[in-house]
Amino acid sequence: MRNAYSVETVRAAERELMARLPEGALMARAAAGLAAVCAELLARRRGRVYGSRVVLLAGPGDNGGDALYAGARLARRGAAVTAVPMDPARIHPGGLAALRAAGGRVAESVPARADLVLDGLTGIGGRGGLRPAAAALVERIPAGALVVAVDLPSGVDADTGEVAGPAVSADVTVTFGAYKPGLLIDPGASRAGAVRLVPIGLELPDRAELEALQHADVARLLPLPGASSDKYRRGVVGVVAGSEQYPGAAVLAVAGALRGGAGAVRYVGPAAEAVLARYPEVLVGRGRVQAWVVGPGLGSGRAAEVERALADRDVPVLVDADGLRGLDPEVVRARRAATLLTPHAGEAAALLGVAREEVEAGRLAAVRELAGRYGAAVLLKGSTTLVASGGGGGGGGGVGVVRVNPTGTPWLATAGSGDVLSGLAGALLAGGLSGADAGAVAAYLHGLAGRFAAGALAAGGTAAGGAPVVAQEVAAALPEAWRSVRAA
Repeated sequence: MRNAYSVETVRAAERELMARLPEGALMARAAAGLAAVCAELLARRRGRVYGSRVVLLAGPGDNGGDALYAGARLARRGAAVTAVPMDPARIHPGGLAALRAAGGRVAESVPARADLVLDGLTGIGGRGGLRPAAAALVERIPAGALVVAVDLPSGVDADTGEVAGPAVSADVTVTFGAYKPGLLIDPGASRAGAVRLVPIGLELPDRAELEALQHADVARLLPLPGASSDKYRRGVVGVVAGSEQYPGAAVLAVAGALRGGAGAVRYVGPAAEAVLARYPEVLVGRGRVQAWVVGPGLGSGRAAEVERALADRDVPVLVDADGLRGLDPEVVRARRAATLLTPHAGEAAALLGVAREEVEAGRLAAVRELAGRYGAAVLLKGSTTLVASGGGGGGGGGVGVVRVNPTGTPWLATAGSGDVLSGLAGALLAGGLSGADAGAVAAYLHGLAGRFAAGALAAGGTAAGGAPVVAQEVAAALPEAWRSVRAA
C-alpha cells in the first residue's frame, strides 16, 4: 500500500523527529536524498554530473534550504550550480553559505540554459497559487531543462492536488518522508511527473489520508473460487443496462461482469438479443442475484428499474450513468447492503449541484462530499480515479480513507470503457467485497487491462504508450490483469 499523508500530519511527524535529532540533521537527510536523485538523473542524461548546469529556484523557507544544500552537494561533484532566490533578503542563510562554500553562485535572473532545474520555491506549505515573484521565475525555466520539484511542485496544493493559477510542471518530484495527496490526485499529479520518495525517518500513523493499492493489496482482496465453489457461490450479477439506442452498453457491462469473476450473469433489459448473441451463457430475466448493476446505457424513462434495485435493501447495488439521474440520497442512505456509485465528473457535478469544472479542480473534496451525502461508496472516474467509502450500506460510519487508483492509461478514455468497469465492479460486489473494496479493485484491474490492451505494458512502455483500444479489448484483457496481480 502506498500511503499519503496531509501536511498537518507530516509537519507533526517532522517536529517529533527534529526534537530528537541534532539541529539541521533532518534537512541534511532530505538534501542528501535529493542530491542523489539529481545526480542519478544527470548521469542518465549527460553521462556524468561534472560539468552539468544546475539552476536552483530558491524560496525563502525550508524548501529553498533543501534545494540549496542539495545544490552544494552537486557543486562539490563538479556541477555548475546557480541559485536564483525568489526573495534575496529571505534566502535560507545556512543553505546559501553551504552553496557558496562549494563553489556555487547566486544570480538575480534565471540563466537561459540549464540541464536541470530544482524547484525549491514553495513546497508543501504553499496555498492558493504562486505569488507573482515565484510565478515569474517559473515562466523563465529554460526550455529543455529537466525539472525536479523539491517535495512538491510549487503551485500545487499538497493536501488536495488543486492548482490555482501558474504552477511548476515537473519531470520528477522528490518527496520527503511520505507521499502527499496532491502528488497522487489530478490536476496536481499531472504536474508531479515521476514521484521518488526519500525516507527521512518519519514515524507516521497507520491511518493515512489517501491510499493507493499495489499488486499485493489487490491480490489479497480478489474473490477466488475454491474446491467447493459453484456458480452461485462465486456470485450472480444482475445487469440492468442498455436500451434500443444503446444496446452496446448492456453487452459491455455483461462482458465486464463475466470477465470480473462472476459465476453467472442475469441480464434484464431490451438488449437481450444483442447480449445473447455475444454471450450465450448469460441468463435472461430476473432471479436471485448477489449484486445488481444498474444504469449503463439505460436511457431516460426507466427510473423505476433503478428504484426497484435500490428497494432491495439487502442486495448490493452499483449505480452508474443514467441510473444516477435524480438519485435520492435518502433512498440510498436507507439501504442496509453496500451501494457503489460510479459517476464521472459531469455526473458528479449534477449530483452535487455544482459546475463540472469545480469537480475537476477539486476531485478529493467532490468524492468525499458525495460519499458523505449519499452514505455510499463512490468511485469518481477520471484521469485520477478516486474511491471513497460512505457511512451507509455497511460502509461503517463517516467517510473513511480515500483510495486513489495508480493504474490506467489515457487510452481508456474511449466509449464503453466505463460500462466494462461497472460490470467488473458488480462482479466483485457479488463476490463479497465491500463497496469501497469492489470499486478500488475494479479500478485497478480495469486500469491494468487498459494498459495491456493498449500494449503499453507488453511493449515495456509508459502508461501513455501503446495504441488506441476499444472497450471490448479492455474487457478481453481483464484475465491478463488478474494473472499479473496474482503473480506479483
